[in-house]
Amino acid sequence: MSVGAARESLLSRRVEDVKAVQLRELAPLATRLVEMYERMGGFSARHVARAVEVAREMVGDESCTVFLAFTANLVATGLRGVLAALIDEGLVDAVVTTGGTFDHDIARSFASYYLGEFEIDDSMLREMDVHRLGNVLVPRESYGPIVEEFTHRMLEELVGRKSRWTPSELAREAGLRLKDEASILAAAARRGVPVFSPGIVDSAFGTAIFTFNEIGRSRGFEVQLDLLGDMAALANLVMDSERLGAIVLGGGISKHHVIWWAQFKGGLDYAVYITTAAEFDGSLSGARTREAISWGKLKPSAKHVTVPADATVVFPLIAAALLGGGK
Repeated sequence: MSVGAARESLLSRRVEDVKAVQLRELAPLATRLVEMYERMGGFSARHVARAVEVAREMVGDESCTVFLAFTANLVATGLRGVLAALIDEGLVDAVVTTGGTFDHDIARSFASYYLGEFEIDDSMLREMDVHRLGNVLVPRESYGPIVEEFTHRMLEELVGRKSRWTPSELAREAGLRLKDEASILAAAARRGVPVFSPGIVDSAFGTAIFTFNEIGRSRGFEVQLDLLGDMAALANLVMDSERLGAIVLGGGISKHHVIWWAQFKGGLDYAVYITTAAEFDGSLSGARTREAISWGKLKPSAKHVTVPADATVVFPLIAAALLGGGK
């Protein structure tokens, strides 16, 4: 079999985004399943039930500003559609995420990712020009070139308006240009939900800003990233809020940026963490909600839970139960 034929065979099943209508169809079943989890006396099962309880109260509290924080790897999966649905349904007031979210959200609006396996030969994939993200396969032509072309074209328009842009402003502009119903950035732009990305330069999107400036400098223009402008916007959002809540999928900078700013308002009032990271090594990603209390990032009186699980497994269930429960 030729390399081309083998590649075509390998890239035969696309990653599919979960749709809001699918979550709503699952809502009655999800609600019953969560009720069963609460009664069954299991281990992680009761954590999932508690997560739904806390999240429902959080999004139902009209005085609570709800943050949704997640890592970019999840956007390479069909969970992307779940995240977009929660934003579109008005359950989220602000998003904090990593720079790679821009990459995958833009790339998947124009091209496909594919189902793979963790055990595939990576040397073979390199010969085929296919990247592997866990068990998701990303053809080279579906990623870097698309992100760079989209970003350069957008910046060509934006630099005529002004030179200085915050990451959240760029997120909105990108979202306005994406027509995919499963796009997180598009949903956020439609709903007026700010997307904060403090580590935006650590991405293909951020690199495209750099290469745009390298090209543009000789023509007398460049884009300046105003990271502190977003810190001011986030600080104002936190300080203007009566109460704060956060749904955090994964860890790293997305998680920390939310809880870091929450401490200046006395800490989160609600928190749901979902993580596969271990606590024993002292990592932020593995830190349970209770650790944040010692830092003042979570109030001692807060309603909180940590679910030790893969977000792609449990979060669609939690989201379906949320959408079925009303706000």
